[in-house]
Amino acid sequence: MMRSSSKLPRPRCALKCRGSSLIEVMLAVALMAVTALGLIAGQLWIAREARAMSMREHATWIADSVAEATYAPATVDAATRQWNARASVLLPQGEASVTGSAGVGAALVTWTSVRDMPSADDVIDKPKSCGTAEVPAGSSCVALAFAP
Repeated sequence: MMRSSSKLPRPRCALKCRGSSLIEVMLAVALMAVTALGLIAGQLWIAREARAMSMREHATWIADSVAEATYAPATVDAATRQWNARASVLLPQGEASVTGSAGVGAALVTWTSVRDMPSADDVIDKPKSCGTAEVPAGSSCVALAFAP
């Protein structure tokens, strides 16, 4: 003979614990959502930092190339114009220039900071200022000193 399912014993919590699973699921979903948002924010921060680092790296390469070009005095103006053109292509409104006084030269590369970049105070490896060079607000710079 078959027993009917109505005679099976019910779990203890079947009548008094209704809804507790729903609360647990809601808390788990909320915790997962907060964790996912934190991961997304971290990834966006890393992407911005990588972009800022890439721009500083390009600027440093350009400044080094300008400094190397000054060792041949006959080609300084042409080389500076060439690297200035490359700076404007590689960096947003990038400019390369050479300044010098008292036997020490400086290759200066400036570019405008991108709006979605972190502010200078939010950057972990904040680059040093460009010394006495006049840099407009909202711009970043790299200065490389050299002896001509």
